Amino acid sequence: MAFDTILVANRGEIAARVIRSAQALGLRAVAVYTTADAQAPHVALADEAVWIGDGPVGDSYLDAGKILAAAQHTGAGAIHPGYGFLSENSDFAAAVEAAGLVFVGPEPQAILSMGNKAEAKRLLIAAGVPCVPGYEGADQADDVLIEAADEIGFPIMVKAAAGGGGRGMRLVQSKTDLAEAISLARSEAENAFGSGELILERAIIAPRHVEIQVFADSHGAVIHLGERDCSVQRRHQKVVEEAPCPVMTPDLRAAMGAAAVNAARAVNYRGAGTVEFLLDEAGQFYFLEMNTRLQVEHPVTELVTGLDLVAMQIAVAQGDPLALTQDDVTLTGHAIEVRLYAEDPANDYLPATGPIDLWHPATGPGVRVDSGVVTGQDVSPFYDPMLAKIIAHGPTRQVARTRLIKAVRESVLLGTVTNSAFLADVLDQKGFAQGEATTAFLDQAYPTGFPKTQSHAQDAALALALLLDADAKRAREAAGYVSEDQLGWSSAALLPLNVTLTIAGQDLHLRATATLGGWTIGAGDETFEITLTARDTDMIRARVNGKTVDVVAVLSRDSVQIAVGAERMTFSRVRPGAQDETVIAGGRVSAPMPGLVVDVTAQPGQTVTKGDTLAVLEAMKMQHQIMAAVDGTVSAVHIKAGQQLTAGDVMIEIEET
Repeated sequence: MAFDTILVANRGEIAARVIRSAQALGLRAVAVYTTADAQAPHVALADEAVWIGDGPVGDSYLDAGKILAAAQHTGAGAIHPGYGFLSENSDFAAAVEAAGLVFVGPEPQAILSMGNKAEAKRLLIAAGVPCVPGYEGADQADDVLIEAADEIGFPIMVKAAAGGGGRGMRLVQSKTDLAEAISLARSEAENAFGSGELILERAIIAPRHVEIQVFADSHGAVIHLGERDCSVQRRHQKVVEEAPCPVMTPDLRAAMGAAAVNAARAVNYRGAGTVEFLLDEAGQFYFLEMNTRLQVEHPVTELVTGLDLVAMQIAVAQGDPLALTQDDVTLTGHAIEVRLYAEDPANDYLPATGPIDLWHPATGPGVRVDSGVVTGQDVSPFYDPMLAKIIAHGPTRQVARTRLIKAVRESVLLGTVTNSAFLADVLDQKGFAQGEATTAFLDQAYPTGFPKTQSHAQDAALALALLLDADAKRAREAAGYVSEDQLGWSSAALLPLNVTLTIAGQDLHLRATATLGGWTIGAGDETFEITLTARDTDMIRARVNGKTVDVVAVLSRDSVQIAVGAERMTFSRVRPGAQDETVIAGGRVSAPMPGLVVDVTAQPGQTVTKGDTLAVLEAMKMQHQIMAAVDGTVSAVHIKAGQQLTAGDVMIEIEET
């Protein structure tokens, strides 16, 4: 099983993560990449990189033939799948082994058994692992599922048997909503996983989502490395993960750990895996699923155990026995991780694409940032919108939490929309700070959704000062030499300059007057005296009304992106006579991002009300329901199923009533 070259069949931060550990062990690391990922960090990090396609995952990262050909071409003896893509594809694992290569993961049969939620539940019920009551039968007829749901009782969860990551999953509160939920879940599952098989489970309301990291070698040893609490989720996808669980006790950890180890033994597991449970308020836990791969959130386990899980994976794949026993596992301190996404939390977490004009990850004691992007790269519509993982470790949960809030604020990505302000706000919520978060946390903390960013007058004034300072610099460069004592001098009082800035469609009217060394800027009834005191590339220090303010900024001639705390704002200057041509009537429905039309339910002449589903668009690995923004009658439908759209394409027109 020995090998000296390993190919990483993935992209982004996990590819970079695996490459670093492999190289630290003295191995050659081979990357695969697409045209869309040509500038990605994992390509530069690798000892060798192989191009596998333009961008779409079906023709690149999901093409097993291209991955195997790249491994054979570069002399790789092993393939590490990372997570996502082909990591839990049993056929791919079997093909790797059939090609004489080592698959850094479990046996194909273990992947097959645990990859299907129905089969996994049947297997683990037989092994004595506590499971949520539900239906995991082979008969998938709608009427059979509806009858089974009646027996289980509502509320109920509809889940894709072959899936994960929240895709193909629906919470159903009553029987009247079940048929539509089954249809939507099955469609999403077929598109995401190639299988429309569903299972039903009784919905356990507001549990904690607690998972156990297991590790097994090929010599019969199976251990667990403690737990992670992943309860803070949106759309059934994790946002915050931490280790250990805030309410864990030694007895409960021992019981959950034993159940997880039994689950791994039931499928003769090998390598790193995660057994996920739901933990209710009474301390009862139920098997949810097993992920037969490395988890996104594995860094928090690494930080509290001091172990390198990727290095352990590679050692097990080379046939080595585990280097530690259960008694050797100790948990030190606390670690919390958040996922930085290209998405808009104030717009139902809609994924975003666009340029990365600046990426400046945080550093500092106890801080770790695993990222897969660099300045100058574009966020592609082809892949998951996660950009980086920001993690903090400390001797206590409180220290880890406060370090992480600071790290989120200092990890600045400008160019596309991100969820940084949302992450900082979640970490600062009283319920999270007290360790009380369940899977209902986000709905309870933000019952009407996460609010849109409200720019303060000071932010706008600072943005204008930066624009005017850049204007002045260009004017000085054009004028040639001007002595220092003449800069800012005038024989008459300077007239105020009226400027309009826009942010998120809102006009802000400001007044600016140059002063010696700075600007006086009025915004409504407020006045700000601003001096730019220091600048190091994009890092700027200013004095605003006598107080020091640190910002990160990216400027063009008429716009400025600024990061203040965890907020990321873009202000644009409106030139006199300019018109905004981007305003679209409420009855015109446009594609919010590039994507594939999966279904069209709207028909010309149809009467619709606000909130009705008009179409389903698949983008960035998720299906998004396109809904009517107004009441009215559909006057035109410009799309059909299977059509590829770009952002802004007009989809449907509604005559408002």
